[in-house]
Amino acid sequence: MNYDEFLERKTHYAGEDGFDPVYIPSYLFDFQEELVRWSIKKGRAAIFADCGLGKTLMQIVWADNVSRYSNGNVLILTPLAVSQQTIQEGKKFGIEVKRSRDGSVANNITVTNYEQLEKFDPSDFVGVVCDESSILKNFSGAYRKQITQFMRKMRYRLLCTATAAPNDYTELGTSSE
Repeated sequence: MNYDEFLERKTHYAGEDGFDPVYIPSYLFDFQEELVRWSIKKGRAAIFADCGLGKTLMQIVWADNVSRYSNGNVLILTPLAVSQQTIQEGKKFGIEVKRSRDGSVANNITVTNYEQLEKFDPSDFVGVVCDESSILKNFSGAYRKQITQFMRKMRYRLLCTATAAPNDYTELGTSSE
């Protein structure tokens, strides 16, 4: 490996990639709409909203916008027990989300759990959502490294969690990475 290749492996995708929302459903509460609009316009963002404020719905609407705008696929990563809830939430609001456990693209919006990530190819997706993104807080954690590597060149990225520690500089750093 030469030096240029080494630097390329360490480089994260950076740039202004946001866009005006393609679709904002009327069933979002005002604060949800504002958060979704903001995160879509940023392209790479984090929604740190407390429990019960509708993060799952907001991330599905974000993923739907990215998929529609780019005509590409979005992967939603969740803890093990949450993927079915994400599918049901999408169905409830008319946004199709399908699960994959084998690394295949199941739909424009595919959901899987973090433990299955190694089976997926990042080049199959234009965007990724990390649900319960507090999984990234452990600087030396194996999942953090794997997720960060997967998302490194991803054009659209969204982190969602209720448990971000606002004064934990390590967590803020790993989330930013």
